[in-house]
Amino acid sequence: MKVVLADKVAPHCAEVLAGAGIEVVDVAGKGGDALASALADAEGLVVRSATQVDAALMDAAPELKVVGRAGSGVDNIDIPTATARGILVMNAPGENSLAAAEHAFALLLALSRNLGPASLRMRDGEWNKEGLMGVELCDKTLGVVGMGRIGREVAARGKAFRMRVLAHDPFLPDEVAERMGVEKVELDALFVESDFLTLHAPLTDKTRHMVGADAFSKCREGLRVVNCARGGLVDEAALLEAIDSGKVAGAALDVFEEEPLPADSPLRDNPKLLLTPHLGASTSEAQEKVAKRIAEQIAAYLNEGSIQNAVNLFSVDPEQAAMLDPWLQLADGIGRMHGVLAKGSLEAVTVEMSGTVLDLPGAALVSGVLQGLLSGVLSREVNLVNAVSAAKDYGLKLAEVRGPDPEGYLGLLRVRVGGDGGERLISGTVYADRYPKVVQVDEFFIETPLKENMLFYKNDDTPGRLAAITASIAAHEVNIADLTLGRDKASGMAFGALHLDAPLPEAALEALRGVEGVTWAQPASFPSRS
Repeated sequence: MKVVLADKVAPHCAEVLAGAGIEVVDVAGKGGDALASALADAEGLVVRSATQVDAALMDAAPELKVVGRAGSGVDNIDIPTATARGILVMNAPGENSLAAAEHAFALLLALSRNLGPASLRMRDGEWNKEGLMGVELCDKTLGVVGMGRIGREVAARGKAFRMRVLAHDPFLPDEVAERMGVEKVELDALFVESDFLTLHAPLTDKTRHMVGADAFSKCREGLRVVNCARGGLVDEAALLEAIDSGKVAGAALDVFEEEPLPADSPLRDNPKLLLTPHLGASTSEAQEKVAKRIAEQIAAYLNEGSIQNAVNLFSVDPEQAAMLDPWLQLADGIGRMHGVLAKGSLEAVTVEMSGTVLDLPGAALVSGVLQGLLSGVLSREVNLVNAVSAAKDYGLKLAEVRGPDPEGYLGLLRVRVGGDGGERLISGTVYADRYPKVVQVDEFFIETPLKENMLFYKNDDTPGRLAAITASIAAHEVNIADLTLGRDKASGMAFGALHLDAPLPEAALEALRGVEGVTWAQPASFPSRS
């Protein structure tokens, strides 16, 4: 396995990857041709903010399985394209939270006391305090937009300075806000009441230019703005107008709509702006932590299939991953079994979860089912990352149902697949937290693991049928490793699942289908599990 480092990261990244048995190729600063050449057979890619991971770059990396952002922001990665191609995108959130929070608060302090222009005057040989009168933070109102890890750290520091802290975040629970001692408010109220405004929200279509002319029209006279999150959150032209009008007393920006900031940007000429070149995560401690974390995550994914901090897929911690793995095996197997047994086109998939399986991420199990189902249907590669996208492209209607009775099992996964051939139900469970087994196929209750060299069949439930079936298989010198049967008295039919020591030859399959009472027979082989 090979991982390419496209941008400069701390040495810990390469050390961790190499220690996991992964080849590391560092092309940071060597240009596009070197990057494209290295990516030709790479399975992993590590970037920071400089490299644009777009469709063209992915075209140069046909074996790419995972992109890791050594940091939290993934604006430079084309997530939809990566997802459609089955490429996992992960980041390392939280590792640089302290660095970013401290930088934001440092800018806030510098802004309140005019440290930027004061320093410039001193360097120019001046001793002039005119226009440098500052304001204290104590008893002022700090508005925090976005209460993720960084926003919460900034809010805590505001409280330490005895500021009143207002918070806007639609995902912030009321009890958490109360515990932190912050006031949860709507965005307009935050604009109206804040003396200082600091931004810590992601950049989306909804948040782009959230601080613009309309917001400034609502703000207090003398507002000071800090942005260490994403440049697009602030309408820079509107900010300059608000500063020129006196509505905004000053702003400190670490991020910009265009980076690097152009040399002729009007932002550079405004004395009431304090600018830093995207330094939020630029501490030695933060860079060491994100480099180590992203390397550990990539190694775990490539070596073990463990998924942590995924941006375009479910993410679980190591303990939960151990619980999830057998259920993912079951989901994949049920999906593949549906693909084998399906008649006609596929139209709808319903995944029902009950019992202990409700403690696991449902999205993971839905992806597992679709991965198994579509792997035998589509010519394109389908994996957990792009399974849902592939299903939607195929036109499948998807549904996830949580909470039905587990019917006596601790946990139960039911999958219904409908199409022009009718609907089929396959259910399964995991025994002893380790052993996935199918326990129902339509009206038949069975109990079978899904292994290599399987054979499924239906026959009328009369004496002698099993003997004739096994004799037909034995006549072609294929040994039966184990078998399970399910009977439906109402229909008078039986369903059998055999595990064979070797694949069944075509002649043997035809002979089996010709056995009296056998109405259907289909071989299948499922990926082996270590």
